[in-house]
Amino acid sequence: MKKILLLFVVIPLFFSCSDSGFDNTNPFVPNYTFAVDLNLNLPEYSNLKFVSNAVYVCGIGARGVIVFNTGSGYNAFDAACPNQAMSSCSTMTINGINAVCGCDGKEYSLFTGQGTLQYPMKQYRVQVNGNVLRVYN
Repeated sequence: MKKILLLFVVIPLFFSCSDSGFDNTNPFVPNYTFAVDLNLNLPEYSNLKFVSNAVYVCGIGARGVIVFNTGSGYNAFDAACPNQAMSSCSTMTINGINAVCGCDGKEYSLFTGQGTLQYPMKQYRVQVNGNVLRVYN
């Protein structure tokens, strides 16, 4: 009897596990697998040592990646406009603490990735190892 009761307690625990709610689906931005290391000691990434600074890294993801220092960690978002089909104008630019879509001019917060339209910016994972940031999907 105790074994059956234990079984009813343990099985729901396995099904209640989650992936921390990390949902990365967006019909406009394709999925690319990548991993890149950013050394904060290099001049091109040294701005990331300071809070509220962002850096654009081209050549990875769909349209490059924007990495942002939130003060309590780092966020990395794809630079593709999340609510636009891929086109010549769909690469976002950095404007302070926001990213701006070149197609429609909509702004998205680099703290949350949220904007006023349906889809937020496509977020990637960031791992901190000393002065090296690993950005990956």
